[in-house]
Amino acid sequence: MGERIPIGSDHAGFELKEKIKARLAEKGFDVDDVGTFSTDSTDYPEYAKKVASLVGAGKTERGILMCGTGLGMSYAANRFSGVRAAVAWTPEIATLARNHNDSNVLVIPARFVAEETALEILDAWLEAEFEGGRHSRRVSKIEIETEEC
Repeated sequence: MGERIPIGSDHAGFELKEKIKARLAEKGFDVDDVGTFSTDSTDYPEYAKKVASLVGAGKTERGILMCGTGLGMSYAANRFSGVRAAVAWTPEIATLARNHNDSNVLVIPARFVAEETALEILDAWLEAEFEGGRHSRRVSKIEIETEEC
């Protein structure tokens, strides 16, 4: 049994989500598809919340989201404590998101990357590791404690 990765999209990301699911399965991951299940118009926050709540609660280490621009999904996902959702439009951005920011949610802008590029982004993100060191200090400053507000 491989690592479980929840994946979600809105209608704009649905077709790409199906391709990403297949690539994850090929690589031995257990995919938890939280929806959407068609190209019918839907609201992206529903799916961002499903994935981000699993990652934020520590029920899974990583998750993947897709919408048209990637922005809406990232806004919604990053509202959850412990979630570092990164929009990646190139494999290099995906790698740096993991290396420097310990990204635990990958967000792909489905309307702005070709399928081949999206799969390269996925592969780069899955293979990259957090470098720690000076980046650990920076990542730890992302979480806002209640008394700081």
